[in-house]
Amino acid sequence: MVPGFRFLSRQILTTNSPLGRLRTNINTRPLRLTLIATMAASTRTQPPWKEPQSTQPAKLKVWNSLTRSKNEFVPIDSEGKIVKWYSCGPTVYDDAHLGHARNYVTIDILRRVLAGYFGYHLRFVQNITDVDDKIILRGRQQYLLADFKAKNTTVTDDLINMTIKAFDAYVKKNLPLLSADVDIGTFNQESADKYANVIQGKSVDGVGPAGDKEAKIKMHLKTAGTAATALLAPSKVTPEDVEVFYAGAEDVLLPYLDSLYGTSIDASDHTIFTRLTQKYEARFNEDMRSLNVLDPDVVTRVTEYGDQIVTFVEKIVGNGYAYSTSDGSVYFDIEGFEKVPGNHYARLEPWNRGDKNLQADGEGALSQQKTSEKRSDADFALWKSSKPGEPSWKSPWGPGRPGWHIECSVMASDVLGEQMDIHSGGIDLCFPHHDNELAQSEAHWSQKEGGHQWVNYFLHMGHLSISGSKMSKSLKNFITIREALGHGDWNARSLRIIFLLGGWHDGIEITDDMRKGGASWESYVTNFFYKVRDLEVHPNISSTGAEDEKVLKAFEAAKEKVHNALADSFDTPSAMRAISGLITDYNSASKSGLTDGVSFDIARYITRMVRIFGLDGSADPYDGNIGWSGIDIPSYAKEFVYAVSRERDDVRQHAIAGDLSGPVLEDILAQHKPATKQEAAAVPYAQVLSTFQENLRGLAEKQAPAKDFLALCDQLRDTHLWDLGIYLEDRENAPAMVRPVDVELQAARDQKEAIAKAKADAKLQRQRDEAEKQAKLAAQAKINPSEMFRTDEYSAWDADGVPTKDREGADVAKGKVKKLKKEWEKQKKLFEEHAKSAGAGSS
Repeated sequence: MVPGFRFLSRQILTTNSPLGRLRTNINTRPLRLTLIATMAASTRTQPPWKEPQSTQPAKLKVWNSLTRSKNEFVPIDSEGKIVKWYSCGPTVYDDAHLGHARNYVTIDILRRVLAGYFGYHLRFVQNITDVDDKIILRGRQQYLLADFKAKNTTVTDDLINMTIKAFDAYVKKNLPLLSADVDIGTFNQESADKYANVIQGKSVDGVGPAGDKEAKIKMHLKTAGTAATALLAPSKVTPEDVEVFYAGAEDVLLPYLDSLYGTSIDASDHTIFTRLTQKYEARFNEDMRSLNVLDPDVVTRVTEYGDQIVTFVEKIVGNGYAYSTSDGSVYFDIEGFEKVPGNHYARLEPWNRGDKNLQADGEGALSQQKTSEKRSDADFALWKSSKPGEPSWKSPWGPGRPGWHIECSVMASDVLGEQMDIHSGGIDLCFPHHDNELAQSEAHWSQKEGGHQWVNYFLHMGHLSISGSKMSKSLKNFITIREALGHGDWNARSLRIIFLLGGWHDGIEITDDMRKGGASWESYVTNFFYKVRDLEVHPNISSTGAEDEKVLKAFEAAKEKVHNALADSFDTPSAMRAISGLITDYNSASKSGLTDGVSFDIARYITRMVRIFGLDGSADPYDGNIGWSGIDIPSYAKEFVYAVSRERDDVRQHAIAGDLSGPVLEDILAQHKPATKQEAAAVPYAQVLSTFQENLRGLAEKQAPAKDFLALCDQLRDTHLWDLGIYLEDRENAPAMVRPVDVELQAARDQKEAIAKAKADAKLQRQRDEAEKQAKLAAQAKINPSEMFRTDEYSAWDADGVPTKDREGADVAKGKVKKLKKEWEKQKKLFEEHAKSAGAGSS
């Protein structure tokens, strides 16, 4: 075993796992995903970055964050086959969101392309961060809240008073524009006034666009508002009321309880923290598998690396690149590191090396500490002295815990040795995390001479944004993967297609147009698979082959486009366009001149590519099959569905031709003799077939017209089979195509039914309006004209009942009298017609 490849406390894939079985099954095929147990010796290069050399023609160029340019991809392995890859994994203290999906699904796509298309053997390592400032704080807070709730099972005055104090502390810390005397009663109005710009989606000052700062303010407004609502709720008596109260008040109680009792917990009991991390690590793994993300070859956890981290840091100190302070912390000496020729700090984002906010994010709680022993504000912690309420491990410097950045350096070096090919993660990790990783790892491995190259290629995935702000757990502006998949908004394929249609290192903001584009691409490929799979049932035996050459030429051009796109730094958007363009060329060809073999070859290629992209679960890209999941009907249904489809085609053909006689019908029905017994799942499909045959014979006995047979055929398609999730797509001069009822078909039917319902509703409303109009006319016709103006608006009338004086006794104006007379005459005519009609009816 190569030095450094120890597997203590580490999760390794076995052939019993789903991915292990997949790899075992395709072990004999080229360009496969394979778990490699041995690694070639590392080679060193010189900083700031030296491009690896190869005697083989370059197959691939990748965008390298280390050089901020595209570089030829040449593995360290002397034979150019093995690729060592470390990827930063999750910090497990909450559910993963769609921003995480963007990162891990995209990395999975690159991983699959490297292995499944370019044929590299990958050693893919991913860590689990199960101890850091956020985890310690969240684990401790959750522990304190659970203890507090157990001791306060009813909402007493004491609990309310404490929660009000927690509310006040939260508002004072996080919403500084509010007045000092704001309380739960005035919070809503005052926050609406003071933070109006933020609520309206603007920056705090109303000048610039909203960003992460405003997203945090919105989060704090929501948290405080929810707590105020819980405190103002009139009922807090029932157990349900208590749960509602705690749910509303939880986010203000958590930091308040921690400020009171956080330092008093027994932090030597690491289960206080691992209870949280183990739960969310398991949920993260479930989420990744639901997104069809391959398991890592090796999983490492920070909590299992305490001793190795101490040893790693000791060597950095011994090499003269780090120093300890009296509180038991160890800091990386940036100035000392850069004094050695060949050493460079902040190589990924040198423009950010002086950004104090980013430095503070990287240091966590230590950024709040003031110590004169720190040689430079930019120096970062390799080892943190543990304070009361924090977990710790033994070290030469006293009880402490790892700095955030050191964990990845140690775990990656432990598994992959002193040099690796690829290091990946989200773009936000460039500085300070990955820049600090680089510096401390190079300081560890280079000893005194400097210039060690720890990573050859850094791959950073772009963000997924919501309204201009990146998704973030701390901002609470995220949609969890479980929510997105559970509500039917997304599935593993549709989400992955969105990411494939966008550049892997570019930011993505999901819009309606983007979703429509992804759905359109998926539908286009699905319909192509439907057509080619139908050739397996209805072969094109009369093809002339006249179109083969033209289509094969387009096929070769498309393959070249796909290859060039993937070789150009995994340009999946161009590859996806090339695939859809190939389908367009195929669709435009005359099928009567295209042999089935050409269709099958194109379909197998497209199947292979979409499977390499991870769009079809764990299906083997090289098994020679066609299509992806969701395009086939159940196997147990096929005998009966294809039989009834054939019979329906023949019946329609003869009914339209006008020669559907009894003997002809019996010949049609005699083509299929179903088994007397079926498995239980097949019974509904067998019943559809037998019912259709019985109904056909019934129509034949009645010598029904052709239109009745055609209506029965439509009913079979639109109701009986549809209700079983199967659709018969009628085609001109071709048998009906059997396909499952998919989202697209269901949406089309729903839209058609909605339009029909809207038309029926409009017709019904017109009928109601007309009936109401006629009812009003009928009621109006019953009024005697001599009585129609006898109201308190007038005081005198002539013999016909036409007003002559208004209520004050003044003469009604001549013009008005003339108008009233016209109305009187109109009513007289209407009244007389009604009387005449009523008289005729009574006789």
